[in-house]
Amino acid sequence: MTASRRVVVTGMGVVSPLGNTVSENWSALLAGKSGIDKITHFDASNYRCQIGGEIRNLDLTPLMEPREIRHHDPFCQFAVAAAEQAVAQAGLKDSAAFDPTRVGVLVSSGIGGLITLSTQITNLNARGPGRVSPMTVPMMISDMAAGRLAIRYNFQGPNFGIVSACATGLHAIGEAYWLIQRDDADIVLAGGAEASITPIGQAGFSALRALSERNHEPQRASRPFDLGRDGFVPAEGAGVLVLEDAEHARRRGAEFLAEVVGYGATGDAFHITAPHEEGDGAARAISMAFRHARLPVDALGYVNAHGTSTPLNDKVETIAIKRALGDHARRVSISSTKSMTGHMLGAAGSYESVVCIEALRHGCIPPTINLETPDPDCDLDYVPNQARELDFKLALNISMGFGGHNAAVLFQTPA
Repeated sequence: MTASRRVVVTGMGVVSPLGNTVSENWSALLAGKSGIDKITHFDASNYRCQIGGEIRNLDLTPLMEPREIRHHDPFCQFAVAAAEQAVAQAGLKDSAAFDPTRVGVLVSSGIGGLITLSTQITNLNARGPGRVSPMTVPMMISDMAAGRLAIRYNFQGPNFGIVSACATGLHAIGEAYWLIQRDDADIVLAGGAEASITPIGQAGFSALRALSERNHEPQRASRPFDLGRDGFVPAEGAGVLVLEDAEHARRRGAEFLAEVVGYGATGDAFHITAPHEEGDGAARAISMAFRHARLPVDALGYVNAHGTSTPLNDKVETIAIKRALGDHARRVSISSTKSMTGHMLGAAGSYESVVCIEALRHGCIPPTINLETPDPDCDLDYVPNQARELDFKLALNISMGFGGHNAAVLFQTPA
């Protein structure tokens, strides 16, 4: 491993319930705006959870021909829309500026093409096997975002999809960091995308009693760390980043948006849906990220928490942050932007990485909205309801997924 290689972020792109560009999202986050509303993708009137964070007004026609759009499951459509922003910002449209065999793609999904799978099962049951689309498998598999993007941009380096439930997007960024550190790539397009607001997705999560049932007030339903929280609100979207070797980026004249300085990944080995009750795995992931960064915990200014708004996650994550940061846990600013976007599952960690970087760049912390009655078990500074100006240089992003998957990535203002 070439440990001396610095890894910087040179491009970012998002689509979310708050908007379809980074600037739209950042403005909405600082304003404390919610992107959650009644579900329109299907009739959810008889579901326990009838609300979600849906993508709106996304025009793909400048990016793809109509037939090509039809051959992309919505999660891949979102990945393309976010990647196009990131690639353009990084200046990767000029293929003469880099070696395509040294550019990797690690963009995946926690669930994959659930909309395609659901549609084609309906076709199978109603019309028989002969009417199932030949595009079913290519459209539904979770690695297809990486495959599609590599083909689109002729990126021929390491190419695969990491699937770790709600930690998918952040694991992709962390593993992209290691690819560049060990000199297996100069540039990696990394992130996650999700489109799982479907009848089966909504019913499945509801059966777990994981979703909020505050259907009468959608925009107040996602309330991380609040005593009245009753579950997460599902959302769709994508976040894609361009990670790059700093010297390679400098030679190209690319702007450094942030530097990735640490990554931790652990497993709880505890339960298929519940986090470890003492926050052990998440705490170890955070500590691992700081160990690789060789930075003290008191250098940390902001934590973008996983903060799902479920009774168990928020309590356990608070414990994990305290275990990893010690006394500094009470001094650091923490927020959950899922209070505004809902939970984008496999896209959450990469979207929230963009939030961390924008917070560093603008010196401002987005709030945790709907935090009205603090839970005594969640007793840290969660930046309630109002954005906060803050001069800081180091941000931490945390993701935790079903199956006990934990990820932590540290972003720093570039030197």
